[in-house]
Amino acid sequence: MPIAAAYARVSTQRQTDSQSIESQLERLRAHADAQHWELPADYVFRDDGYSGASLQRPALDHLRDAAASAQLDHILITAPDRLARNYVHQVLLVEELERHGAAVEFLDRPMSQDPHDQLLLQIRGAVAEYERVLIVERTRRGRLRKLQAGTLLPWTKPPYGYRVDPDHPRDPTGVRIDEAEAMVVRAIFRWYAEDGLSLYGLGQQLERLGIASPAGCPAWCPATLCHVLTNPTYIGQVFANRTRSRALTTRRSALAPVGRHSCGKSRREPGEWIAVAPVPALVSSTQFEKAAERLVYNRQMARRNNRAHDYLLRGLVSCGHCRYACVGRCQQGHYDYYVCRTTTRLRATGVRCPARFIPATALDDLVWRDLCQLLETPEMIAQAMERARGGHWLPQERQARQTNLMHGLAALEQRIERLTEAYLAGIVSLEEYTRRRRDAEARLAALARQEQDLTAEIERNRPI
Repeated sequence: MPIAAAYARVSTQRQTDSQSIESQLERLRAHADAQHWELPADYVFRDDGYSGASLQRPALDHLRDAAASAQLDHILITAPDRLARNYVHQVLLVEELERHGAAVEFLDRPMSQDPHDQLLLQIRGAVAEYERVLIVERTRRGRLRKLQAGTLLPWTKPPYGYRVDPDHPRDPTGVRIDEAEAMVVRAIFRWYAEDGLSLYGLGQQLERLGIASPAGCPAWCPATLCHVLTNPTYIGQVFANRTRSRALTTRRSALAPVGRHSCGKSRREPGEWIAVAPVPALVSSTQFEKAAERLVYNRQMARRNNRAHDYLLRGLVSCGHCRYACVGRCQQGHYDYYVCRTTTRLRATGVRCPARFIPATALDDLVWRDLCQLLETPEMIAQAMERARGGHWLPQERQARQTNLMHGLAALEQRIERLTEAYLAGIVSLEEYTRRRRDAEARLAALARQEQDLTAEIERNRPI
């Protein structure tokens, strides 16, 4: 019996809640039954809340991996725009899937190799791409007008120290101070600008007092503290358009790929900022400016700017235990080591890395000898490239996706626990608690299904 796979996608949480994706899957299952094709549960791929403009979708990656394993005869999709909004992406995906022996079929308009069908597919793809661009542009302009009019907050989650109206979370008039968190913000500015504590010292002080970070972790990372100290909301003014998206060119660790996230952020010039609305201030302008001046000075005098010691593998060594990047450190003036960043300071989870210091001289010599041997035998490079083209490195990517899914599941479970605590403390109403918990549980179920699909796929492709 021919084996079929089904793919469905919706781009918004509202479509997910309205069961739009379930109606797609029901049609696909009914079509498979009518054609007497086998549609296993493992081959039902669904992307809940993913835009068709991007190819970075978990279920789509699983579908492409399954097709590459030559396990599928047919792939069922309701319409071309469910596969991709961009016509070029549609063509590339259809060609890739059919090259692996899987026939792609769209239920709304079955396609053949007839020139008229191919022309219609191109026209529909072009229209879908145009609609996407039009929606994005209208949304951007409408949002910009509301920001300039001061009727829309630029963030969906308020900064630490503030609360918003749960019924109208984007309304600037509903912003109010959370006194407990506001005291922490004022203390952070006082300790840094007046008492001279470093960012690392601030994290230690907050951890010693048992104050959790904005994400609910026991330890505060320096990036979070820097974000607090540079946020102009704390002096009473909400700004939009403070950052712009940019392509990532660096990576968190040598073990992490470049561009692990879709984009990075860079700071815009203050003249490009959009003043949205005034809010209650938590610190004075003088204190905020003193903190900004000290941040600039400390950035210039940071240890990473010290080039007195040369490290062959600077920025290339990662900890094998926690996978964070290692830094070079010179002990007692002449002993060089590579040290995991979380060996001497706590991670956000409150755990210190147990890895030992790595002697830099020994590791540099080992890598240099191995590199010289590799350059003397170029056939090893050619063999490694052939293995990469043959997909031998793909299981490592699947393992990375599984790790990301586990992190997502843990974050959602933690969010549900915090929401329950907020309801028991009387912070949120029963209606708001029910709505937010239902949304979180729906996302949790979607991630759990993706994790099950990926685990089953890894087991099927495990070498015997």
